[in-house]
Amino acid sequence: MNLEKLTDFIVKSLAKRPDLVKVKLFDDEDLITIEVLVSKDDVGGVLGHDGVNAKALGTIVKSCALAKLGKRVKINIESF
Repeated sequence: MNLEKLTDFIVKSLAKRPDLVKVKLFDDEDLITIEVLVSKDDVGGVLGHDGVNAKALGTIVKSCALAKLGKRVKINIESF
């Protein structure tokens, strides 16, 4: 399971400027950190109203990571 590609696909689907989306994965022993960078214009769409899109993204990615890899995931979404 490639969590980086899964996250990239979902975030690009939510973004107005998918060409500017950057996703990096950092894998430690028991925690995977995923850094997501989007343009300022896309932050609202990616996060969603009251963070509903970000929560859904986290649920999907975290469930896959825990089921397949047995690891926890932390997702950071930032703009540039």
